[in-house]
This record gives sequence, structure tokens and C-alpha cells, in this order.
Amino acid sequence: MAFVHPLLLAGSALVAIPIVLHLIMRRKPRHFEFPALRFVQGRHDANRRRLRLRHLILLALRALAIALLAVALARPSVKFSGALGSQEAPVAAVLVFETSMRMEYQHENRTRLEAAQELALWLLAQFPGESQIAVVDTGPGLPAFQVDRGAAKHRIERLSTVANSRPLSATLDDAVELVRESDLARREIYVLTDVARVSWPAESAPRLRDRLARVPDVGVYLIDVGVDEPVNTALGELRLSGQLLSTGSSLRIETDVSHRGPDAERTVELYLLEAGPEEPAEGARTPQKTRQTTVQLGPDQAEQVRFDIGSLPIGTHQGYVAIAGQDGLACDDRRFFTVEVKPAWRILVAAPEPAERFALFLTQMLAPESYRRTGQAAFDCRVIDLEELAKHSLEPYAAVFLVDPTPLDRDTWGKLGEFVSGGRGLAVFLGRKAGAIASFNRPEAQRLLAGKLLRQAIRPDGDVHLAPQDLQHPILAAFRDLSESVPWQDMPVFRYWQLAKPGPGVDVVVALNDGRPAILERPVGRGRVLTMTTPVSDDPNQPDAWNLLPVGLGQSWPFFYLVNDMASYLVGSSDQQLNYYAGQAATVRLDPSRSFRSYVLTAPGAAGVELRLTPNAQDDSLTITSTDQLGNYRIRAGGGSSGVEHGFSVNLAREQTRLERLSEEELADLFGPVPYRVARDRNQLEGDRSRQRVGRELFAALILLVAIALGIEHVLANRFYKKG
Repeated sequence: MAFVHPLLLAGSALVAIPIVLHLIMRRKPRHFEFPALRFVQGRHDANRRRLRLRHLILLALRALAIALLAVALARPSVKFSGALGSQEAPVAAVLVFETSMRMEYQHENRTRLEAAQELALWLLAQFPGESQIAVVDTGPGLPAFQVDRGAAKHRIERLSTVANSRPLSATLDDAVELVRESDLARREIYVLTDVARVSWPAESAPRLRDRLARVPDVGVYLIDVGVDEPVNTALGELRLSGQLLSTGSSLRIETDVSHRGPDAERTVELYLLEAGPEEPAEGARTPQKTRQTTVQLGPDQAEQVRFDIGSLPIGTHQGYVAIAGQDGLACDDRRFFTVEVKPAWRILVAAPEPAERFALFLTQMLAPESYRRTGQAAFDCRVIDLEELAKHSLEPYAAVFLVDPTPLDRDTWGKLGEFVSGGRGLAVFLGRKAGAIASFNRPEAQRLLAGKLLRQAIRPDGDVHLAPQDLQHPILAAFRDLSESVPWQDMPVFRYWQLAKPGPGVDVVVALNDGRPAILERPVGRGRVLTMTTPVSDDPNQPDAWNLLPVGLGQSWPFFYLVNDMASYLVGSSDQQLNYYAGQAATVRLDPSRSFRSYVLTAPGAAGVELRLTPNAQDDSLTITSTDQLGNYRIRAGGGSSGVEHGFSVNLAREQTRLERLSEEELADLFGPVPYRVARDRNQLEGDRSRQRVGRELFAALILLVAIALGIEHVLANRFYKKG
């Protein structure tokens, strides 16, 4: 047992008062003259014994009441486990703040972070002298104790939300390690949070419980500054039809609008950043609203919105999608994007004579006639005979496609090897013309191909087809949302080449349903080679056609998606990323033919902070690691018509703004047997701290006993002394 005010125990000496009064106020015997002296003497002895008992009972009750009152005023408390202490003992305290942008949620004219700061400043003033105090948050950085109370106060006041917030469980893990370093007996951790589920991933719970179990005497307090029923409308991730587009192609932007709260109507707007009439091209740009749509939203409902923009000119284009108006959380009402429009990628298609017939299906899929006429084709295909390949310059092309190639000489394979090593792409579609196996198995060819040719596999029943398993490769990106509905079985493969065991570095991208590889990838230098073990050139009407891939059994769209994504991957358009999450390092590829010694990066925001960057000469790229600010970034070099402009966008991950809260049961599962306390205001927190530090106070119980003792004393006194 411990006492908050031990000096008040001296009041227990006041129990002497009723004893003194008892001795002073004892009734003196009175003399009566009565004939029956013996009877009177007997009655006298009996009355005296009865009165003595009554006085002793009253004396005990009065002394007990005074003693209980003195003990109650001393504020005793009981703690059944852990170290005992007093309120005045110094404490090693770590204040852990949730600083994700979700803490910007407005309620009662203040953000959740402001509410946390207010409670923390009050809490800071309550710590005893000589305490060690650390202020940590979920942003990047290493935790440490502040040098003094003033430094801790300054740190709390300067806290701000961050776009790349860590999970709170990971930050709490660091706080436990920090508090273990203290040599003070009392150690406490205060977590100021909105108790959102996303900050406490379930997979981190075992590690957190293990860390807390190593410090069994630490007090853990969760200070809940969240809102029980938040109301918010949010934009989901932007889904772009492409980040790199060709001239004349349209841009499709899709996103989901989700809503929490009562029915609402929201307007979603699309803005493009364009130079104003009085602004130079390299200067500031003004957002111009180009599209808008209105959605009706019910409680916990989401609606999809879509915007289409056609015929964007060559160059870098940036903008954002925004929800009009304001709500409790503003940071998820805007999503930024960057796309780059380039001329159609030039692809060289080399095929046996007659080349146009062999390349017909492939070129029509890559650049349909209707797209070529309107200038919307993403690829510009040039078809040549295989015999011309040795003398044809490969410099203008981003990729080369060999359609059912015949054996090539050593110089041609070497020429293709240099082309790929320089960072370009090569696709080889093996077919009936590869009959001379020995020529394809020579070292010059094997430097590029995925493996040695063994034999032709013949499956005339048509029970073999493409069967992609892992859709994470870029050439299968179009099928990720359609994995259950792609009719691969309607595109049978009747013949294909069996290869020897693939060599080092070769990956099987797509397999057949019999387990044999269909499409393999091999990196060569800075480029890549895709090898397909069955051709894409056979006329399906041929009795000996190797497959029905180009036409299928009435459906050709899977083949269209497949070859277009293969081409995009080989020319590098699927690799270049222009849209990132906060905290990710951004890489911008530069045109080697238009390189500059330095570039100027303009960060988003009203300040428009500019940084000078030096490109990486090895791969002609710029790497930007400081991407904590949300918005559109611009990169410029040169000036006027000879200058270049690039850009990228940074968005907040959707998970960072999810407001769903943990239930009491989920919190209990998260901490398991580790004791913790949850408080929502100062009174709760003060009571929890008092019980943790000095145990459970007995004041209320003792005062109740005092009242009971006085009540019994009053009843007995009235009964004992009433006149008969």
C-alpha cells in the first residue's frame, strides 16, 4: 500500500479525543436510599456493566470514524503487481504521435493533430521534475529523448502531418526500445492517435506484443483523439490508360469516389495545368478545368467516374482530379497525374518472303489500319524481308520483331546483340522456318535466345493453349482485372518448339497449360529479348497452321492485348513511371540526344521551390529522392524551343486516409496479455495514470466506511441515552 499524502496520517492521533472525552464524561455514581439494599446493589452492578459496554462500543465507533477519516485524507492506494512509486517520482516518458495526413481530419474546428498537441502539452506539465521526455512521431527519423522539457514542448508545437507516415505499431516498437534505455524505475508510453485500423496492421501485432512483454513494468496509454462517426468523401487511386502515350491517342482517367456518412451529392472535376495567355511556357501554369461530373453517394458507398481526353500534343502533361467543396478531410479530395505524349514508337518487323503476308497479323494488331489513318497508332511498324536485315540500319527503331525467322548469319546475330545491349528490345517468334536447329543453337544466336531448340511438339487435338499463372509481368498487365474471363482455351496451339532447360537469367513469362514455356524473357545488357515458342504469322485457314492465336475461335482481343503489351514492354514505355507515392524515389529518363549538364526541379506548392539536379551519365536519368510533398513536379533544362521539359506526380497512398477505427475487441487482440489503458480526455488519463503509478486509491471506500461508522454511532448513541 502507498499513500498520496502520507503526512495526513498524523490525523489518526485524533482518536485520542473520544478516549479523553470518554474518561472525562464518565457518569459518577449517585447515592440512593432504598430499603432493599441488596436488590439495589445487584441492579447497580448490572447497570454499570451494561453502561460500560455501551460506552466502549461508542468509543470504538468514534475512534474508528476518526481513524478512517485520517487514512482517507492521506489518499491510500493499493497496487498488486509491479513497482510501487509515488506521483512525485521522475518518469521516463515517450509521447508517440500519429502524424499521418489522416490526422488533418477537422472536428469541432480543430484537427486531430491539434487535439493531440493540446492534450500532450497539458500532459507535459504534469510530469515530475527530472523526468526524461521523448517526443516521436510516425514520420521518418530516429527517436531520442529531448534535452529538456522546453525542447519537448517546442517539438510538440512544431509537429505536422507527413505524407509518407509509417504504421503506428512500428513507431511504438521504436518507443519501447527507447524507453528500455532509461535507468529510471518508472517508464511510460503515451500514444496519441485516432485509433484507425490502417495504422495497426495485424501482421505487426506479434512483434509488438513481444517487445512490450520485455518491459513488463512500462505503462502504455492510448489517448484516443479520433471521431467515432467520421463523415468524409475521398478519391481513390487514379487509373490511367497509360503514362506514356503516342501522338493522337486519347487519355482515359478513372477513379472511385467513396463516401462515409449520410447521403450526399458530390461534383468531381478534372483540371489540366496549362500556361496562361500572359505566362511563358517555362513559367508558372494555371489549372484549367476541362471536365466535371456529379455523383450521388449513399452511406458507405463508392461510385466510379471516368474522364476522356483526346489528341494531346507531344510533351509532358500534368493535372489533377478534385472533389469540389470541402469536407472533414481535405487531403484525399485531390489526386495528381502526369503523362507524356511521344511520337509513335518505331518498330522494325523482319519476316520471310513475302514479308507483308507473314507480318500481317502482327502489324495489324500493333498499328491497326484505322488507327494509322487517324494518327492514333501507338507504334509505327516498318516491314522488311529478313534478307535485308543485315544491311538495314537499326538506329531509328526502339525494337525489332523477328517473325518466324529463318537461320541468320553470325554478323546479323551480332548486330542484333549490340542493338539490344544498348537498351533496345527484341522479340523472336519461332515457327516453321526455324527447321535448321543447329543455326539457332550457335553461340551467337544463343546469346539472345532463351534456350537451345530441341524439337517441335505436335498437339493436333488443340488441347494446348496459353495459361498465364502469375500476371505481375508488364506484358500481362491488361489481363490482371480479367484473369477469370480470358478465353485462352479458344486460342489453341497445335505446334510449338520445345527448348532445353533455360539458362541463367531466363524467366518463363507465360507457360502453356501442359507446363512447357510459351514466352520467355532474357536480359541482355541494358535491353531485353522475348522469345515465343510458337509463331504469330500463320494463316488460320492453313491446314498445317501452328496455332489460332491471331484470330482465336471468334475472339482476337486477348492476342491484341498481348502483342501490344509485349511491344510496349520492349520499347520501354511500360517501364517508365511518372506517378509515384509520397516517399518513393522518382526516376526520370532523359533523351540522350537532347541532354543538358543540369536540370531545374520545381516542387509543387505556392512557394515553387527550385532545385538544381545533375543527370546520371551512365543511364541518362535523374533520380529525385525528396518526394514528401504532394502534387506535380516539373523538370526543365535549356529554354525556348531548344529546351526540354519533364515531370512526375506524387500522390498520397489511399490507405493513409482510411478512417475505419479499431473496435475494443480488435485492440484487445492487438495487445493480447499486455496491459494498456485507453483515455479520451484529461480526467480519464489522470485516473489511469494514478492507478498505474500508485495503485488503486481507497479514498471512496474509506469515506463510505466513515459514513457508515458515524451512522451506526448516531443510532446507538440515541438509543443508549434516550430517557426512559
